[in-house]
Order: sequence, then structure tokens, then C-alpha cells
Amino acid sequence: MPHRLSLKPALILALPLAGFAGQAMAHTGPGSHAGFVGGLMHPMLGWDHLVAMLAVGLWAATLGGRALYALPLVFPVVMALGAAMGIAGLALPGVEAGIAASGVVLGLLVAFGLRAPLAVSGTLVGAFALFHGHAHGTEMPGGYGPLAYGAGFVLGTMLLHLAGLGLGLAARSGAGRVALRGTGGLIALTGAGFLLGAV
Repeated sequence: MPHRLSLKPALILALPLAGFAGQAMAHTGPGSHAGFVGGLMHPMLGWDHLVAMLAVGLWAATLGGRALYALPLVFPVVMALGAAMGIAGLALPGVEAGIAASGVVLGLLVAFGLRAPLAVSGTLVGAFALFHGHAHGTEMPGGYGPLAYGAGFVLGTMLLHLAGLGLGLAARSGAGRVALRGTGGLIALTGAGFLLGAV
């Protein structure tokens, strides 16, 4: 019997975002709309962020079960904490290396189909999210409202997670699994390139 995809996970993940987006776009201060759009595009225009965030969704699909919901939620929550640290000027050593390493590690986990308990996978994803969030916070352009910008990059991140999740769920058998593993390998290689540039 063919595997039927359910929209329920995507809907559950998207509902909180609707509130964030509406609140961000309702602000009328200078740069608020630009801040939301800037935040939304930030993870999508940076390859180092994009590949890692896709990999979170791909690995969640590989793990299945509660990881389908947990990993795409843990990452943006911890990422928001990291962004608050960056905006507040709190230092976090090795941010660029941590971001690059996230692509390598998460890509390899997908490439080899490695599994881990939810507590381990959630902790690993959360640790990487802290680095990504800190970078988002420190790179926030002047004049952007932090709430609008934050809502934007949280939404952008979750959309990338959902894209990875959808691809992973659609590629659970046969040639799709081979393509999934190959995608993980490409993500790891991309991360390795960034890691070489960061050290």
C-alpha cells in the first residue's frame, strides 16, 4: 500500500507561526515590515543556515515517531534563545565553526540513516540551533525591530524544516531512500566546505 502523507504535522507546526507573522506585520514602526522580511529571508539566503535547517527536517523524517514534531520545534525555540543572546551582546565562542559543523554532522546523520533516542537527537539539534540563533541575532541589521526580525527568521527556519521533513517523508523507500542519503552526503560536504573556511 502506498505511503500516504498527512498534513496534520505541517498544520500543527504552522499554527503558532500564523500568530507570529500576524503580530510582526501589525507593527507600524519604522523598519518593522522590512525586519520581518529580512528575518524571513536570512536563513534562506545563507547556504550555511539553509542546508542545516533542511537537514533537521530530513533527519526528523528518518527518525520518525515523536522526532517528526520534536526536532522541528526544538531547533527554532533554542535558536530564538541564541538570537536573544546575540542581540544582547553576549559572546558565544566558535559560532561560525558551530554552524558549519551542524551541516557536516546533520548531513552525515541523514546520509548514513543513523538513529538516536529523542533526548540525544533533541539535545544535538538544540546545541546547533544555539549557534545559528546567535548568528541571526548578531547579524540583525540596524533599524530592524527584534520582534519582527525574530518572527521572520523563526518562520523561515520552520519552513525549511517542513521542506526537509516533506522531502524525507516522500523518500522513505527504494530510489527515494538513495536520493535522501545522497542529499545528506551533499549537505555534509557543503558543511565541510564552510567548516574549512571557519577554522
